[in-house]
Amino acid sequence: MDRFVQAWVEGWVVSRGAAPPLDEPWGWTVDMGTGFEHATRHVLGETGEAVTEPTVRKIAGSVTGSGVWLKAFADPAVVGPWLGPGWWIDPEPGFLMTAALADTPPGAAPDGYRIRTWARGGVTRTMIAAPDGSLAARGQIAPTGATAVVDQIETAPAHRRRGLGALVMRTLHHAAAAQGARTGILGATPQGRALYESLGWRVESPLTSAKFTGAART
Repeated sequence: MDRFVQAWVEGWVVSRGAAPPLDEPWGWTVDMGTGFEHATRHVLGETGEAVTEPTVRKIAGSVTGSGVWLKAFADPAVVGPWLGPGWWIDPEPGFLMTAALADTPPGAAPDGYRIRTWARGGVTRTMIAAPDGSLAARGQIAPTGATAVVDQIETAPAHRRRGLGALVMRTLHHAAAAQGARTGILGATPQGRALYESLGWRVESPLTSAKFTGAART
């Protein structure tokens, strides 16, 4: 299994409060139970050309319930045709990214903004409040030893292009490094990728996200 994928799974389940991942010959099954549209995830443990058509078809063909997701660290244009009927593929390609975590002070919030960071249940969260008290930006990180998974980075549309997303990331970097983590890992959208690359992150693999809707199987 790819070490970055394994570390991503280990940190992601902590970040989201999911059930411990179940080992599979091809990767992991993660039970979420957070809603009817997000019951379980199947995560393939390989990346790139090591993600094979027979494996994807076997996993996809075994799924019969809606709300089950498949995560494959390969190009959606490659993986998509292997899934078969009943699968919705996220039109936005994702990316598995990594970075060295620098233990340096993150800096202060812009004038009028307030930043607060706290930890609960192994997850460190950061929020930035706007001058009017509304939520301007947020994010969280789950250290699991030498690696830490960054998750749910968001900036409100009205507060973008003010450096808030970068401040959240630097704050999380610093917090995880202080706990002994040395490598950060995350799953990025195309929009997030630009922010992360500006902070020294690099792409390790493309990511396909697909959900079984059951619409084509009766």
